[in-house]
Amino acid sequence: MNNVKTQLQSAKAGIITDEMRYVAIYEQLEPEFVRDQIARGKMIIPVNINHKHVKPIGIGSACKCKINANIGNSPTSSDLSCEIGKLKLAVKYGADAVMDLSTGNKIDEIRRAIIENSEVPIGTVPMYEAVELVDQVEDLTVDQLFDVIERHAIQGVDFITVHCGLLRKYIPLAAKRTTGIVSRGGALTARWMQKNDHENPLYVYFDRLLEICRAHDMALSLGDGLRPGSLADASDEAQFAELETLGELTMRSREAGVQVMVEGPGHVPFNQIEMNIKRQIELCDGAPFYVLGPLVTDIAAGYDHINSAIGGTMAAYSGASMLCYVTPKEHLGLPNSEDVRAGVIAHKIAAHAADIALGKPGARDRDDTLSRARYALDWEKQFELMLDPDRAKEYFQEARIDDADSTTHDTKRVCSMCGPKFCAMKTSKELDT
Repeated sequence: MNNVKTQLQSAKAGIITDEMRYVAIYEQLEPEFVRDQIARGKMIIPVNINHKHVKPIGIGSACKCKINANIGNSPTSSDLSCEIGKLKLAVKYGADAVMDLSTGNKIDEIRRAIIENSEVPIGTVPMYEAVELVDQVEDLTVDQLFDVIERHAIQGVDFITVHCGLLRKYIPLAAKRTTGIVSRGGALTARWMQKNDHENPLYVYFDRLLEICRAHDMALSLGDGLRPGSLADASDEAQFAELETLGELTMRSREAGVQVMVEGPGHVPFNQIEMNIKRQIELCDGAPFYVLGPLVTDIAAGYDHINSAIGGTMAAYSGASMLCYVTPKEHLGLPNSEDVRAGVIAHKIAAHAADIALGKPGARDRDDTLSRARYALDWEKQFELMLDPDRAKEYFQEARIDDADSTTHDTKRVCSMCGPKFCAMKTSKELDT
């Protein structure tokens, strides 16, 4: 195990791995450029050596923006088959990575099954499983926490969210907020520190964490335990104090040969998003930024997938590398399969819109091909290229004109809204001839 070279160590040694070549082809980039970006910590490829059938993805500002879908059971709802169903649905509709955020019973069993059934990178938050070992989070020992982290690494988890940057001195800053600490992992960590009168163990024993990650090439996603949970708390002292510490830990991770990305907010007014991204790029030396949303308003419960996609487009355009989806059930309950689908599609749109605006290689090819098919009234080709062909076909069938209504027009070759007489594209084509 000690002979394992991480993607970062390989890149620094001038080696172009098979995973780097795979990413280079997908991103339409030169392999040497990909290697250079990884060596500099500007891009990561989260591929745990124990996740044998994972397809590599590149996460970094030079790549197309990726999206992550969160799934996982709770003590009160869902089960193994339901979570596997969510996994498959999320991947079907375009999730580039999936995080298993299970709590309650059978966490280990669910995680193993998700890894076995997934070709996309899998992330976890080890603290969630660790606290299930004790009655209260303050009873958790350092060894128990690191045993859980190591088990995730051995099982093949590709990246873990760890709230290493939330220090004791930052807790009073969060007490001034409208909504306090809204991160589950952040709140649990804060309680552990206060009850035990001790500094964050993930910060104190960060080198121990790095050893585990390096041995399995498990990437770190440095969690923002003090992300704002309301517009009133956005861009405050607590958030940016933690971000400075995450910048410090980013450099330590790179020096140890461990791939690292940094997580970000949260609820942020639209006009503050670009500033947040630029500040992270500066403090964390361009490490890939993985953002939740951002949500641009606090009043969109039931429609937070749209709320988040609006902020996500701006975040990706400003330099964020991966968007964590938000579903319509955010703030309301555990998402079901339809919520997962809606969340994935909304954020695929957000990421894709930013890729087009930034001129990422090949980003607009699919759009242009679909537009040609639309003008040709080639519905099957259009469906093939759409983000959600199933929903598009469903709506199309609802709008179809009954063939019996017309004996002079091919209803498969006219606009599904306008009909044969008022189809602008059909009329335009007649003008062309």
